[in-house]
Amino acid sequence: MRCRAFSSALLKHDLLTGTTETHEFGRDASAGETVFVPAGGADAEDDGYNLVYVHNPDRGAADLVILAAQDFSGEPLAMVHLPARVPLGLHGSWIPVE
Repeated sequence: MRCRAFSSALLKHDLLTGTTETHEFGRDASAGETVFVPAGGADAEDDGYNLVYVHNPDRGAADLVILAAQDFSGEPLAMVHLPARVPLGLHGSWIPVE
């Protein structure tokens, strides 16, 4: 049995409705852990953005993918092609400068 620490998809589960949304990155891609960044003046719990590093096997490097949390399964808002691979499992935080 083979265990995978990372996945080619992300899941968003709503505990109130019991629904689950999926965002697929492709069969050979590997997505790390997401970081949620709330939108300024957010009213809803999921009003913001999910940022995730995704290993792109075709390029042998990583992409920083930005998803709208309220349109989780939709197209990314942005994708930044990084020049190197980001180690899966890298943790980070996005903290506003004030």
